[in-house]
Amino acid sequence: MALELYIPPCIRTPASRLHPPRIESPLRVQIEGPLESIQKLFPSVVWEISLVSRPFPQAAGAALAALTFRHIFGTDVRPDIPGDMVVRDEYMGWVKLDEKILEEIDYYGVTFDHLVSDDDVDPEVLQINIIETDNDDAEYANTYLPFSVDASEYTGKRVLAVPRCCQKRKGTQDRQRVNDSVLERDALLSRC
Repeated sequence: MALELYIPPCIRTPASRLHPPRIESPLRVQIEGPLESIQKLFPSVVWEISLVSRPFPQAAGAALAALTFRHIFGTDVRPDIPGDMVVRDEYMGWVKLDEKILEEIDYYGVTFDHLVSDDDVDPEVLQINIIETDNDDAEYANTYLPFSVDASEYTGKRVLAVPRCCQKRKGTQDRQRVNDSVLERDALLSRC
């Protein structure tokens, strides 16, 4: 059974201008977290993680982007609006064993654009981190988030995802890191 994605309301006063974002404004969104958490959202999705050849994006990436879109904008992707949601990049955290990369991942992220023009190489970025609460009784969440998390509110029910504005980390380099990663993906795709 798929669990629910839960993005809490902004804890800041006043609320961050990107949490929630305005649907009429261009925005690049990256959501990422432990693979085990993402699999709770999409338990039947097959991951294709060959080191040699794999699809872009992963099926779960497109699904995670659409689910995140629905949660932050309050509506489903609108196919009649050009650029409403375009998957631009994905990150796969490969597992290593004695410096050898295995065909296994333990972390995944997807980046999508909302109304970002093709020539905008530095759009606003909303960084969202999925926080695993089951395997440590929310210890990590309670260490790195400025609010209390009760694991019993999530275990078997929902997956916690927190925008950067509601984390202790400031994320001062999120915009540059995410935008640079999209440019790298564009360069890679243009060579194919």
